[in-house]
Amino acid sequence: MTANRGAGRDGFRASSPLTGYVVVDLSSGVAGAYCTKLLADAGARVIAAEPPDGNPLRRRSASGAAPAPGTDGALFQFLAAAKHSVALDTGTDDGRDLLEGLLAGADAVVWSPGSAPAEDPRFAPAALRARQPHLVVTTITPFGLEGPWAGRPATEFTLQAWSGGIVGLGRGAPERAPVHIGGDVGEWFAGAHAAAAALTARQRALRTGTGELVDLSMLETQILGLSYYPVSFYDTVNRPFRTQRRLSRPGVATAADGLIAVGCGTAQQWFDLCVMVGHPEWIDEDPTPAITERTNEKAAEIAAWFAAHKVDEIRELATAFRIPNSPVAGGANVTELDQHRARDFFTVNPRDGFVQPGPPFRTTPPVLRGPEPAPRLGEHTDHYRTTAPGATARRDSVARHAGPARPEVANPLPFEGLRVLDMTTFWAGPSCTHFLALQGAEVIHVESAQRPDGTRLIAGVPIDEEQWWEKSGIFSGLNTNKRGISVDFRTEAGREILRGLVTACDVIVENYTPRVIEQIGLDYDTVRALRPDAIMVRMPGFGLDGPWRDNPAFAYVIEDASGLTWRTGYPDQNPVEPYSLGDPNAGVHALVALLLALEHRRRTGEGMLVEAAMVDAALNITAEQVIEYSAYGNQLERDGNRGPHAAPQNLYRAAGVDEFDRPDNWIALAVGTDNQWHALTEVLGRPAWATDPGLETAAGRRDRHDEIDGHLAAWCADRPAAEIVALLWEAGIPVAEVRQPHRQTEIPQLAHRGFFEPVAHPVNPTARHSTVAARYSAGPARYHRTHAPLLGQDNAAVLTELGYTPGEIATFERDGVIGGTPGS
Repeated sequence: MTANRGAGRDGFRASSPLTGYVVVDLSSGVAGAYCTKLLADAGARVIAAEPPDGNPLRRRSASGAAPAPGTDGALFQFLAAAKHSVALDTGTDDGRDLLEGLLAGADAVVWSPGSAPAEDPRFAPAALRARQPHLVVTTITPFGLEGPWAGRPATEFTLQAWSGGIVGLGRGAPERAPVHIGGDVGEWFAGAHAAAAALTARQRALRTGTGELVDLSMLETQILGLSYYPVSFYDTVNRPFRTQRRLSRPGVATAADGLIAVGCGTAQQWFDLCVMVGHPEWIDEDPTPAITERTNEKAAEIAAWFAAHKVDEIRELATAFRIPNSPVAGGANVTELDQHRARDFFTVNPRDGFVQPGPPFRTTPPVLRGPEPAPRLGEHTDHYRTTAPGATARRDSVARHAGPARPEVANPLPFEGLRVLDMTTFWAGPSCTHFLALQGAEVIHVESAQRPDGTRLIAGVPIDEEQWWEKSGIFSGLNTNKRGISVDFRTEAGREILRGLVTACDVIVENYTPRVIEQIGLDYDTVRALRPDAIMVRMPGFGLDGPWRDNPAFAYVIEDASGLTWRTGYPDQNPVEPYSLGDPNAGVHALVALLLALEHRRRTGEGMLVEAAMVDAALNITAEQVIEYSAYGNQLERDGNRGPHAAPQNLYRAAGVDEFDRPDNWIALAVGTDNQWHALTEVLGRPAWATDPGLETAAGRRDRHDEIDGHLAAWCADRPAAEIVALLWEAGIPVAEVRQPHRQTEIPQLAHRGFFEPVAHPVNPTARHSTVAARYSAGPARYHRTHAPLLGQDNAAVLTELGYTPGEIATFERDGVIGGTPGS
């Protein structure tokens, strides 16, 4: 382990992308803290304005470990590294003046409800913007600042329920309640989205000289991270992506000597698994399998084979077959995985010496800070009383780093004029480049007619149906506003086309296994020779080096190797793979890294290589596991639908049947405070069991959670979900219906915010498409401008722009170098 991994082993860089960028942190909770950590790691000066008793995160521990008096918790120390702390009381003139001075000299604010400074109406987002119009104010709230659900009580757990993510990808066995993804991962994921949103608004502010309000909804981040474009899928083929819950097999299996995770996400992987477990005859039983159904049919035989073999033997065989696999990582063992050790990923906290993750991405040249201590409460208060940055310093900073003025465009799209070569497939990479396309970049999505983007195959449409490859609502959901070309880069002519595109583009993003991009001769050295200022973002599953370098990486295996799987499931069963977040989490972290690379290029004129390994991003949002184990010796475990910060917290079955005529209606309830518990007892009619003094505290309720669950289950069973939600929300209690994800459009808050937009398509019906998780006061009013490209749709236009003649283009098409039909 190293203490300076994030800075390329030699500490903070004077040329860090955000040097001189000042952010005032008015947030509370993990989301805001992680957002500002990402900014601080890139060189921003983050000033945390804390109440006199400090940010509650200073005392937070998921295992209940109490920091020693006068010290801060380990999680806080990780999240607050290199930040400045100013303790102030906005109830006093002195405190208000101090905060106002900090804001006058800042470039940006990150705000969330909960802290005393943020709750002061004089420092509410609208008031901040009115007094300090230069600021980019990024807010993080459950539902957004405006709309029918604004201000409603919610937790990360209840937001998972509203999003549809709890049931959307079939997580959990049908005989039990569906299960949420453990570890408060939605908070971390929202923090990464907030960082990307703030940096996006900065792109526009540098061009216009003014700030804006960025209104981020955690519900919308959950929808983008935990469900797989279910609305556009449903509207395209008129059926849900999933209609029932089934475990993914093999998934996390019990081997002879422990747990092992093996994935089976494609037909080829199923065929290879059949051979690996000694049943090649299963292939002939169904040559076009529905994989989840087939693996569940053969579950007993598969489980028996795994039980008879050891973990290392299974991993060796699965790797030889190129079947995704991983040990099941948790806080106790994740640092020992050979890939993480080989890459020297984990680092040591510089104050207390516990183990913590390294950065979620790496850069060449190295521009990130190495680990630095978190501030003591109020450590920098006196400094800022006398030397608060002023508006003059801020104006000088803007002038130094702004691009050419664009007075003719009042609110240009943030990435207008940026050209991106998009060599990505499936979910992780396309989600990164799609955000750029939605915000104005010209994105050229490269596929091959011989091997189209994998999401084109996820539609459940028979391959003998006309234009079947154009009928995936998932592909459409990830690729609107992009141009599309198809190039067979196995040929020299195809590789020459790619080299021309590299020369013509500002940014190249790819998410193949490392060997693929290198085999076609497009490593970073080649890219830099073709275009010295190019930014290349590589998104391998496990990194560009190490023994797992070329292992296939799907979301579920990234989740297995990072701890996401470990915290998900019931304690009396094997963990359950989330089967979702590993991909979009990698996408949003790659996006943050790409935006920092753009900042670096603006300041230096230099290009950059970004290595945004999927597993590194996942290890950051599961940081709490390794930190708790290293700092306190506590292994965080999965606990069904319960959680460490609310009691009771669980899913309870409501009356009635769902749309599939099954008794599978559930509500999510999370009581996070004693006041909420008192409100709940009132709604229940103050039954004798609920007024027991032993339930007055969270500790007492946690000790008797089983008893409480029994009473609440009986109460909910007689009432429809909508009635329960209305009663409890009115009482100020976080609650939610567990929604089917294709019903997201029925949520009135999303309609108010315009989260879904209809998109017409030349082959498919008009379908509603999700947009981005924040509303920007400077626009745009609409995000989707063009439908996702048909296969090879822009071949002629793009090649003409590269200088090819009509005759040459016709030859490419005749020779199969380009094409618009799979296999052509």
